[in-house]
This record gives sequence, C-alpha cells and structure tokens, in this order.
Amino acid sequence: MKALVLEEPGKFKRINIDAPKSPDSNEVVLKIKSLGICGTDLHAYKGRQPFFTYPRILGHEIAAEVIEIGSKVSHLKVGDLCAVMPYRNEIEDQAVRRGKTNCGSTLKVLGVHEDGAMQEYIKYPADLVYPANELSLDQIALIEPLAIGSHAVERADIKPEDIVLIIGAGPIGIGTVAMALLKSNKIMVLDMNQSRLDFIIQKFPSVETIQLNDKMEETLKERLNGDLPTVILDATGNKTSMERCMEYIAPGGTIVFIGLFVGDVTFHDPLFHRKEVTLKSSRNALSEDFEKLIQLLKEGLVNIDGLITHRLAFDTLHENFERLYLPEEKVIKGLIEF
Repeated sequence: MKALVLEEPGKFKRINIDAPKSPDSNEVVLKIKSLGICGTDLHAYKGRQPFFTYPRILGHEIAAEVIEIGSKVSHLKVGDLCAVMPYRNEIEDQAVRRGKTNCGSTLKVLGVHEDGAMQEYIKYPADLVYPANELSLDQIALIEPLAIGSHAVERADIKPEDIVLIIGAGPIGIGTVAMALLKSNKIMVLDMNQSRLDFIIQKFPSVETIQLNDKMEETLKERLNGDLPTVILDATGNKTSMERCMEYIAPGGTIVFIGLFVGDVTFHDPLFHRKEVTLKSSRNALSEDFEKLIQLLKEGLVNIDGLITHRLAFDTLHENFERLYLPEEKVIKGLIEF
C-alpha cells in the first residue's frame, strides 16, 4: 500500500509498505478516507514539534471505513464510517486507572510517537474507534480537533455567567469557541491575525473579537466595563501569550493552557497569588469528548461549515504541502482526501 513518510524536516517521501495483516480479536483494519492536517503536522514538517522523532508517518485526525473486524469486536461492522481516538496507553498506570487516559505516562499519539494515518490502511484497537455513520467524512475528520476543544472547555468548568476569553483563532481555538458557546454567552477571541478574527466574526456572530495590541489589559477592561475575563483558554502555544494571561485574568479566574511549546512558563508569583488564579493544562481528549462530538454533530449543535479551506489529494500532498504556510492562502484547515 502507499504511504507518505516525513523523513526529516521539510522532506516528504512516497513509499510502498506492507498492508496490515488480519486484525487480532480486539482490533479492526481501517481504510483511511480523509485526514485533517493538524498543527502538529505543520510544526513537524518545519522541525518545531515537541516529543517528535524522524522519520515518521504523520496524521491523526482520521475519517475511516471499517474493512475488517476482530472476532471480539461487537460495536463496529464492516462498512462503518468511523472516527478514531489517536492516543493510546501502553500500560494501565495511575493516570489511566483514574480515568485520565489522555495523559498516561506511556501515552502514544498517532503520527507523533508512532506512525500515523498518512497511509492507505491502518490496524488499530477497536475500543478507540467510534462509529459515525450519520456524519460526513468532513465532519468525522474534524472530530479529533473539536474533541480537544471540548476537553479544554470541560477543564475550564465554564459557567453561564463566565466571561470567556479564547486566545488564538487557529483550528483548535475555533473548536474551543464552538464548544464554549454551549456553556456561556459571553465569548471573546483574541488574535494578532485580523483575517482569522474576520473568520470568527463571520462564523460566530455573537463572539466579540479583539486584535492583539500593547495595552491588552486596558483594552479588555474598556470592553468589559472595568471587568476582566473570568476564564481564559490559550490555544497559541506561544510563550509570551501564555505568560501574559496572568495580566488578563480576573481575580478568582481560571486559565487553561491548550497549546504548548518547548520551554518554561514564568509569571510573577505575587500577582498569581493576589488574584488566586487557577492554572490548568489541557492535553488531548477523552473518549467521552469523542462520543459527545459525534452526538453534537448529528444534532446540528456544532457546525463545521467553512472550517475546511484547503483540500489536498493524498497522492500529490508532498508537492502541495508548502502551500499551507503561505499567508496569502489564508488557511484555516487543510484536509487530505484519499
């Protein structure tokens, strides 16, 4: 079968590898139908992805078709369209026993710690595969990034009265907006890129947007009649942005870091203490996030219209991938079609 491997930063190579053999009793074989291009993939291509080694087959935002099932698999059948949770734990450690399957000590992510889905077929544990026959392939491919937003919003414990600021209007930030709107009516989005903010304005008319400036705390107070956000979710993975959240948050508020970078986050401890800030990280997602997103998409409560701006063919991806970095392309989300 065909596969695409990232041999080193900036260098894809088309290869032929053996197709998966018959599944074990609790496994399935999946035919990849479409695949979202994640920030992880974009960073890996440029050599800026933490926890990453080369060579690697990328891809973990999966829409697939079940083509073979193991003897003990009962929730799936051949022909099902499905979403895939691309994180799995090698051992049942303390985190897994406590239900924290998203952050186990031996967690592996497809396309990061092990080869992902930029190949025609994969074999995978059936308990991490979710039937989604009533959804389109586009919807299914976006379940994983939306689930990350869902998990972050659950971590934030948003209440209806909260003033929520989401920093970063990329795909994860957009998904976080969609999920936060189910919890609170007062959502604000901060970004330095006006075209991204324009997308937010068009997609979510009730959401207020702010372009980054040098006096953000003052700007926020002006917009909020002297108040500050009570919940901040930072989806930038940018050191400066993450550190400045301490200035923007209201006393007693909660900050959730969704993005990450290689380095240290520092802040002024008296400010942190004086405001009694709750600081959390949010990693990956849980099975309940995947199940919730499938249901929300079926009910039309989450709408992905407009998110996919670029479609690339699997066979020519290596020739067109660089397009996704061009500012004039105004990429929101790229999708690989097989």
